[in-house]
This record gives sequence, C-alpha cells and structure tokens, in this order.
Amino acid sequence: MAKVPRNFRLLEELEKGEKGIGDGSCSYGLEDGDDIMMSNWNGTIIGPGHTVHENRIYSLKIDCGESYPDYPPEVQFLSRVNLPFVNQQNGKVDSSKLPVLGSWNRNSSIETVLVEIRREMASFNNRKLPQPPEGSMF
Repeated sequence: MAKVPRNFRLLEELEKGEKGIGDGSCSYGLEDGDDIMMSNWNGTIIGPGHTVHENRIYSLKIDCGESYPDYPPEVQFLSRVNLPFVNQQNGKVDSSKLPVLGSWNRNSSIETVLVEIRREMASFNNRKLPQPPEGSMF
C-alpha cells in the first residue's frame, strides 16, 4: 500500500479539523495559517460531562515533527490539568503513559489523540481527580 506523504496527510487532517469533528467536544487547527510545514497546531477539548472536567475548556499545543505521522506528535496542555499522563511542571503529555501515543501507528491522527485524551478524562480513575482552579495555565 502506498505511503501518503506527510504534507498530504496533514492537509487532510487540517481540512477535517476545520470542518469540526464528531460531537464538537474536540477541535484542532494550525497555530499559524502561514505555517507551510504544518507543524504547530492548537487543540481544544471540552471536558466530559459528569466528571470534574465538565464545562471546562482545555487548550493544548500539538507539534507534528518532520517524522509525523510515522512518529506521534508532541502534545502539551496549555491549560492546567491534573491527569496521570500530564507533567505537572510543564503540561507535556508523557507518551509512555498515554496508550494512543505509546502504541502509535500511521493510522492514528491528531483527532485520535484528542478524542483519546478526552476519553481518559472520563475514565473511572480520572473522572474525580482534584483539578487546579479553572482558567489556570502552565
């Protein structure tokens, strides 16, 4: 099977991100529309209902390096959040602690990552974790 070049893949993801995905609980787009390498992205996750994250909006920074999609993007929360896979000093997501990044494959995408993080927020172990004050940033 032919391997889709990085930029074609990212253009496809950009188009999908601009149209909005799923139920609107996650969104993403380029940080700078003039970024011809399509490396730096912003992401947003609306906290899942019936959890401590409900009605909170989390901002993330996503970096798709030169080896994307063969290697996962680097993901960093800008909004403070208490989750086991997020470094509490800088907001970086530890890929070894988040399965979607740890077992990355070319079929995964920015959308996959955001949806999986949101799913983790709603998981039994994370749904009631004490959170920093709303609006605080890393």
